[in-house]
Amino acid sequence: MGQPYHAKDAIVYLAPNGSDEASELLGCSEWTLDMSTDTVEVTSFGDANKTYVQGLPDISGSLTVFWRDDENKLFLAQASTQPVKCYLYFSRNATGRYAYGKAWLSTSLNSAVSGAVSLSANFVAGGSWVVKTA
Repeated sequence: MGQPYHAKDAIVYLAPNGSDEASELLGCSEWTLDMSTDTVEVTSFGDANKTYVQGLPDISGSLTVFWRDDENKLFLAQASTQPVKCYLYFSRNATGRYAYGKAWLSTSLNSAVSGAVSLSANFVAGGSWVVKTA
């Protein structure tokens, strides 16, 4: 029987450009992955209820990172002229379970008197994505 995992052990690997290998994104504290799928209504006369067919997933997500003076991957990835490799691991303790794909990034820098300097990055698919859960 499976077990739940605490998110404290999640990890993100990101490439700084479209040709380099991905490595750990230091200071990452949160990631999200939205795999919403388009649906198209195909309801016909006489149907008992509305019916739909499924289209393509629209992959997008976000990363939250505490800024570190020894980590610049997000800035480089945003400036890349090619989509970058991105791996979202559910846990360091379950390395065979992750989401992977190429992504285009947009980043913003956040600074407040009551908090640490952080970066937020939104991404969209720059190619096919795969989710490995087993």
